[in-house]
Amino acid sequence: MKTIVRKSMIPFYAAAVTWVLYAVFFPLYRFPGHFIIAAIAAAVVGLIAKALCKDVVEEVPDEPETTGNNELDQMLKEGHSALAEMRRLDDNIADEKISADIVRLESVTGRIFEQVKAEPKKLPQIRKFMSYYLPTTLKLLNAYDRVTSQGVDGQNINATKESVAGIMDSIVAAFEKQLDSLFGDQALDISTDITVLENMMAREGFSEDMLHKTQAEQAGKSAETSPEDDTGDGITLQL
Repeated sequence: MKTIVRKSMIPFYAAAVTWVLYAVFFPLYRFPGHFIIAAIAAAVVGLIAKALCKDVVEEVPDEPETTGNNELDQMLKEGHSALAEMRRLDDNIADEKISADIVRLESVTGRIFEQVKAEPKKLPQIRKFMSYYLPTTLKLLNAYDRVTSQGVDGQNINATKESVAGIMDSIVAAFEKQLDSLFGDQALDISTDITVLENMMAREGFSEDMLHKTQAEQAGKSAETSPEDDTGDGITLQL
């Protein structure tokens, strides 16, 4: 919601009426000073009316966010509703473990929407997530919320609570895998870039492994070509 302040038009109307009434009773053309008097009278009446008539303050809904992509806009709208529902459920559910799982789901889900908003081409990757996994998860959490709000224990109530609690870890893991899958292209691009970079560095001799190999080869060649120490062994001096 946003607040809009609308200025009251009554002071302007009051000032205009003052001009008209003054012109009726005191024809302006007869005495130039009437214009000054009429202007002062209109200003006074306008200020009084402004003091008596307060500005109108209205609360209006925020304009819906739009990206120019209808499918993306629909995804964002549903996403905002889902996140709001998760926050409500987190407030209602007292169980610390379930509450922590909901907080984690909200965080991961929000990042999924942010990533798809940044790269709309990834919309097809989350269609099943939006059409099944997310609404089904909210349905299960709402069921848990309803049965726990009854304030009593029972076979069916306890079975529902245990079933939902038992699957929450798997749901959190599934949401995290959905987020991870959105970075598959990026991981592939980075892997390709690294491979190309390593090959170029090796060809240019900039690779550290290649540098060590070259130094070792040069050291070996130096050892092979260096002369032996002359100790005088095997030399006979003739007198």
